[in-house]
Amino acid sequence: MTNIDELIARWNSDEGKPYKGTLIDYAAYKPGELGCMCAQGQVLHVVAGWSIDDLRSTSQANADLATAKALNISRAHAVLLRNINDSADGAPSIVLTDPGKVIGDQWSKLLDFWHYMDGLDSDGWQKVAAAGAAAWDAWAAAGAAAWDAWAAARAATEAAAWAAAWAAAWPAARAAAWDAAGEIQGASVLAAQGRALFFLPMFGFASPDAIPARPADYGVVA
Repeated sequence: MTNIDELIARWNSDEGKPYKGTLIDYAAYKPGELGCMCAQGQVLHVVAGWSIDDLRSTSQANADLATAKALNISRAHAVLLRNINDSADGAPSIVLTDPGKVIGDQWSKLLDFWHYMDGLDSDGWQKVAAAGAAAWDAWAAAGAAAWDAWAAARAATEAAAWAAAWAAAWPAARAAAWDAAGEIQGASVLAAQGRALFFLPMFGFASPDAIPARPADYGVVA
């Protein structure tokens, strides 16, 4: 059993729900206890070996990135873990063990896309930004009608997709990442309506099926 397996079992127990809202409530901390740490805080402390002072002093952006590394998942997936931990009543473990229940039946393709985004360098994001900036006016005229097709499904992932585009200094690139995630979730609805994808092609993918698969060891903690 790995440490993450033990944490997941703890999260799923009645007494083991993680803290919400911050990596650690230092005022409530007692040596050896985890209840004052959020899901990310527990992962960083138990799996990544962070000290209590590390948890107190780091930025949330750094914690997102470090959690992704510790769990061998994408940055966006780590953000989703944080968001569900802080906003939902149930155990956040579902984000790792059964993500489809949170982000829908296209969860696998969405995880592929998030992993792909983590690999984009500055030049890659700049190309996305250029494509996005050139297309906004056209979308405003033709794409707004399709918004409702995926708005509900996108709600659970909008912040995660936005954070995954952290390296992009260009708002058009970050917004394209956000909306492309929604298109992946709502692709079947859009296809049934005869509507073409608009944002995902900015990343070079004509359909979700064209997104490269994430590695076989994705989410496997050594």
